[in-house]
Parts: sequence; structure tokens; C-alpha cells
Amino acid sequence: MAGNGVIAFQGELGAYSHEAANRARPGMTPLPCATFEEVIDAVREGRAELAMLPVENSTYGRVADIHRLLPESGLHILDEHFLRVRIALMSLPGTKLEEIRHVRAHLVLLPQSARFLRTHGIAGHAAADSAGAAAELARTKTPGEGVLASELAASIYGLEVLARDIEDHGHNTTRFLVMGRAPDERRRGDRMMTTFVFEVRNIPAALYKAMGGFATNGVNMTKLESYMLDGSFTATQFYADIEGHPEDENVRLALDELRYFTSYLHILGTYPADPRRHE
Repeated sequence: MAGNGVIAFQGELGAYSHEAANRARPGMTPLPCATFEEVIDAVREGRAELAMLPVENSTYGRVADIHRLLPESGLHILDEHFLRVRIALMSLPGTKLEEIRHVRAHLVLLPQSARFLRTHGIAGHAAADSAGAAAELARTKTPGEGVLASELAASIYGLEVLARDIEDHGHNTTRFLVMGRAPDERRRGDRMMTTFVFEVRNIPAALYKAMGGFATNGVNMTKLESYMLDGSFTATQFYADIEGHPEDENVRLALDELRYFTSYLHILGTYPADPRRHE
């Protein structure tokens, strides 16, 4: 099959999504893509077997636009992967830390390393992509410049790591979803997760009533988010993660009750919980 053994991700080689792909599917060939839409298209068109997509970060919350893209993608969630985001300061080989005057990184990495940068008198400048900034530094060889990115980026672009784990807080984690063209509904572990999107019927207290089935049946809902459809203030879709498998009796009963109060319900995937979810 075309695309077999290839996993697509958004960003340059060395991006954190690339690191997540390597860890979740070691041995697969990474395929960098410019946008999330291109990642999804690569899988739908058969150029890649799987997609690695970030959905939320423990510090910054939901990844913009991703919840809107998932239901329309035609893809299915096969696994989740939690990646601890470790930030490294890198520069040209032979450069000393005290020679670094400014660094470039994706906008979200700079405030996470604010204490380190302030302590060392280093100015931070936003870049569109941290791995891309590493590639550019390797190409331009600008003296006195550093990049904040993953150690994977340093190894790919021949840069030297001057400091590791410089983030202010040690809990920053991104949750990724591994997605493919065909669902895998097997029970592949003791702890399973189910993700779905739905729209409630236009009746009073529909959302309250729809959620009641999860409470009365003892189903733990770990995430519930709403977002507008097509820019409308009246058309709202909800994204939810629950613990359990649709074949579990309590989950089956809760979903049956949910269907009664919804005009649309689509299960995006059933998959094993990442062990780090419960740490």
C-alpha cells in the first residue's frame, strides 16, 4: 500500500511532533508537512499511513483549529501519546553559552524558558517554527545566535546543545493523537479511551440532559469542549473524551442516552490510554 510505514506530522524535521512520531511509532519514516491540513491529506491520499497530530498542551490548552479539523478529516484515532516537552538551547559547534546574545524559537517556547534567558541575559525572538529556526541557523551560521528546540533538531541540523531542560516548569506536556484511515475498535488494554463529537438537539437543557447519562452510569468524562461551527453563534459542536470502551455496559448506556438528546454524534476513535495519563 502506498504510504505504508510513513507517519506524517506538521512542522520541520526535528519538531516536537517529529519527536512524538519517533517515540510513538519507532521505525516509521517521518513525513514533514507545512500544515495540519496537509498532514491529514497525506494520510487520506495514501502518501502516509498515519498522522501524528497535537491536540492539547498542559500549559497552553487546546491546539488551535485541531478540534474543527478532526471530525472533517475522515480519519480515526488509533492511539494517544503524551510527550514531555524538553527545551534545549543550541547553537553552532564551538559556541560557548556566554557568547549567546539572542535566541529564536516558536512563540510558545520563549515564555517557558523566561527564567533561564533572563538569568543569562539572552533576548528571545519569535520564529514561525523552532525546528525551522534550527535549520536556518545551520544554514546562515549567524554568530552569537542560538535556538530553543528539541535535542532531535540539534542532531538533525548539526548544532551543539549548550543547555538542556531549561524550561521554567517540569510539567509541560503535549498530548498527541495517532490517526489512520481505518478504525481499530479492539480492546487493546485495561484502560481504554473513547473520543467523540456531538451536537445537541434544540430543546431546553439538552446539554445538561445529555451529560446526565455519563454521571448516572459512572462514566468518567475527562474532557468536554465546545466550539462554534462555520462561524455561527448558534451552531455549537462539542468534543469529548471519556474513559472506557463503547462495548462496556456503562459506556453503552451513557452513549444511548446521549444519542437521544443529540442531532449528531460521531465517534472519532477508541484507543488505549497512554500510561502517563494517570501519573
